[in-house]
Amino acid sequence: MRQNKLYIIAVMVFSLVACSTATKQNEHTSSKDYTQYVKPLVGTLGEGNTYPGPQVPFGMVQLSPDTEKWLWGAASGYEYSDSTIYGFSMTHLHGTGIPDMGDILFMPTVGTTHIRSGKKDFTEPGYLSKFSHDEERAEVGYYSVVLDDYQVQAELTSTNRAGMMRYTFPASDSAHVVLDLSHVLRFDVVWSNVRVLNENTIVGMHQVKGWAKERYVYFAAEFSRPFDGTRIFSNGKEVKYDSYKTYRFRSSKEAAGPDIQFVADYKTADKEQISVKVGISPISTDNAMTNLQTEMPDWGFEKYVMESKNLWNTELAKFDVEGAQQQKETFYTAAYHAFMSPTTYFDTDRSYRGLDQNIHECKDFDNYTVFSLWDTYRATHPLFCLTQAHRNANMINSMLAHYQQSPDKLLPIWSFWNNETWCMIGYHAVPVIVDAYFKGVEGVDWVLAYEACVNSATHPEYDATAEYEQLGYVPYDLENESVSKTLEYAYDDYCIARFAKALGKEVDYNRFTKRALAYKNLFDKEIGWMRPKDSKGQWKADFDTHHFEHLGAFTEGTTWQYTWTVPHDVKGLRDLYGTKEAMATKLDSVFAYSSGKDYKGVDDIHGRIGEYWHGNEPSHHVTHLYAWVGQPWKTQQLTRHIIETQYGNEPGSLCGNDDCGQMSAWYIFNAMGFYPVCPGSDEYIITSPAVPSVKMTMSNGKELNILTKNFSDENIYIQSVKINGVNWEKSWFSYDDIKNGANIEFVLGSEPNKNWASSEESYPPSMSDTPVLR
Repeated sequence: MRQNKLYIIAVMVFSLVACSTATKQNEHTSSKDYTQYVKPLVGTLGEGNTYPGPQVPFGMVQLSPDTEKWLWGAASGYEYSDSTIYGFSMTHLHGTGIPDMGDILFMPTVGTTHIRSGKKDFTEPGYLSKFSHDEERAEVGYYSVVLDDYQVQAELTSTNRAGMMRYTFPASDSAHVVLDLSHVLRFDVVWSNVRVLNENTIVGMHQVKGWAKERYVYFAAEFSRPFDGTRIFSNGKEVKYDSYKTYRFRSSKEAAGPDIQFVADYKTADKEQISVKVGISPISTDNAMTNLQTEMPDWGFEKYVMESKNLWNTELAKFDVEGAQQQKETFYTAAYHAFMSPTTYFDTDRSYRGLDQNIHECKDFDNYTVFSLWDTYRATHPLFCLTQAHRNANMINSMLAHYQQSPDKLLPIWSFWNNETWCMIGYHAVPVIVDAYFKGVEGVDWVLAYEACVNSATHPEYDATAEYEQLGYVPYDLENESVSKTLEYAYDDYCIARFAKALGKEVDYNRFTKRALAYKNLFDKEIGWMRPKDSKGQWKADFDTHHFEHLGAFTEGTTWQYTWTVPHDVKGLRDLYGTKEAMATKLDSVFAYSSGKDYKGVDDIHGRIGEYWHGNEPSHHVTHLYAWVGQPWKTQQLTRHIIETQYGNEPGSLCGNDDCGQMSAWYIFNAMGFYPVCPGSDEYIITSPAVPSVKMTMSNGKELNILTKNFSDENIYIQSVKINGVNWEKSWFSYDDIKNGANIEFVLGSEPNKNWASSEESYPPSMSDTPVLR
C-alpha cells in the first residue's frame, strides 16, 4: 500500500500532544490509543450498510467514498465487493435499510473530463475509477485510497461540520477536481446551484427529494491552490459564459438546475498535492462557510486527523477491555459504530432548519437528528443512558423540539435532518424518554416530555391508535402490520403508565396500564402464537405462522419472532402458555426450527438460528427470555454463540443492517454480560460475558467493573456471580445496583449450572408482578 511519508511523520509528532478541541462532554483525552482497535471496514460487506470514511463522534459530516448509487442494498453508498468509486461525498446514513444522503460529491480525475448525467444512464463512463483494497486504508479519522484509473491518491479526514480531502496527483496537464451536485444515493436532486466566489472558493447547495422529502444541503469549499481554470456543466453540457454578461453584472461563474457539475482544472507536477476543505450547513452557504472557517481554519490535514482520533479516544475510553486482539477489535469497532448516530444537526451559530422548514436556534440544547427509533430504543439509547447521559438529554430535547414543530404534535418516528419519514411503527421515542427519566438523566423538561408521550400515543389519526384503544388491539382488516403495532403500542404504553405513576397522573396511569395488556387480546392459545384478529373479533383464517410479507400483519418478521414482543410482561405471557415449561418448550422451538425455508423479501436479514433472526431487531431480546422460565443457561449459550458467529473484525462481520448502532449496542451489552430487555424499566438480564474483563466508565464518573474467572471459548456457562463481593442468585440486576459503580465477578465453566438463578424468586420482575408496574 502506498504511504504518505509526511502523514506518517506528522502522526508521530501529533501523537505526542493532546487535542485542544475537546467538547464539554469530552473534557480529557485518554492516554491509551483505543482507536487502533477500530476497524471501520466492518459491516461494509453484505448487509451491515456501514461506511469506512472518517466521522467524529456523532458528527454531522460523514465523509466517505461512494461505490454504489442506485442499488437499494448499499444504503450507505459503500459496498466492499464493488471495484469502482464514484467519488467522495459529505453525508451518509450509518447502517440503515433505506438509502439516502451521499450529498456534495467530489472526485479527482486526470485526462479527458467525462461528465455523467445525473440520470441513471450507464452508457456514459463518467468519472468513476477502479480501485483495489490493497491500496485502501481505513482507520479512525482517516481514509485513503488510490484511484487506479487516474493514479491519484485520495485522503480524507473530517471535523463535526467539515471535511478535508487531500489529492496527490501525477504529473499532468489535465488534472481536475469534479464536484457533482446531481449525485445522491438512490433518489433525486430537485435543484442545485454553484457559484465561483474567487480564485479558489466555490459555494452552492442542492435540494433533495428522497426518503426525506425535502432536504437542503448547502456547502462552501476552499481549494488549497488557485484554479488554473473552471468549468460548469448543466444536463451534461458545458455552460458557456458571455464575457459581456460577466462584465456587465460583475459576477463570477455560476449555474443552477437539477443536474449541475463543477470542474476545477489544474496542471500538476508529479506527487503534487491539492487539498479541498468543505463545510456544510442545512441553512445557507454563509453558514457553511462559517462552519468551515470555525472548524478548519487552516490546511493542517494531520492535525485534524489527530483531533478526530483524540475525540474518539475519549469516547472509546469509556470501555477498557481486556482480551485477545480479535475481541478488542470487535468490541471497540462496535463502540465506534454505536457512537456515530444520531448526528449533530445545528451550525456553529446554533441555528438549524426545523421540521416546519423554518430556521430555529437551539439555545439551551445541542440539536441532533437521524433517529432510527424502532431500532435504537432497544439497546442504543439504553447504552447512552449509561455512557452518554448528557448527549442523550440533548437528543431527547431534539425530539421535543420536533414534537413542538410537528403540525400533528407527534414525537419523531424515524426522522432525519428536517424531515419525518414515517418509517417503521410504534411511538418509540416514548421508551427512550422514559428510560432516561428513570435512569436519572438530567436537563430535560419532563413535564413537556410527558405531554409529548401521551399525545403521541393518543393521536386519533396515527396508525389506528383510536381503534387500538377502543377494541384493545389493532384489527388487521383496518390497518397493516396490525399484530406488530398492537404489541409495540402495548409496550410503549407500559412505559407511559410507569411515567404517569411517577408523576402522580393516576387517571393516565390506569388508562395506559389497561392498554399495556393489549397483547393478551391477540394471543391464540390454540396455536400458542400471536395471531391477527379483525375488527369483529374474528381470528384471521388460514393463518400461516411462517408467512412473511411486507405490510402484512407483521413488521419485517413473522409471529415466530413477534410473539415474544412483550418485554414489559414476560410473566403475563408465560401465564398465557399455562406453565413455564410450556413457554420454555415454545422458545426452544424458535431456535430449533429447521425447515430451510427461504423468505422472499428478507435479503438483508441474516444471522438466523432457526426462526430467530439476529439480523433484525424484533428478535434481539428473545434469547434472554429464558430468565423468566428458570433456564438462564440457555440464554448464556445463545448469546455467546451469536457473538461468536454473527460479529467479528472483518468487512462481512455484521449479519444485518447495523441500524444506527443497534446491532453494535446489542453486542456491547451482551459482551459485558447483561442486556436491557425492557428499556423504561429498571432491570438488566444477566448473560455470559464474551470478553475476559471490561471496565465501563459511566456518565456520572462511576465505574462498572466486569471480571470473569475461567474465561475461554469453551467456558460459556455461568457457575456463579458476585456483585460487590456478595453472591448473586438472581438472573437480573437493577440500575440502582450499579449506578454508583459496582464490581461484577463471573465464574464460568464448560457445563451449565442449572441451579444458578433457576428458582422462581430469582426471575426478573414483570408488569404482572405488581400493580405499580415495578
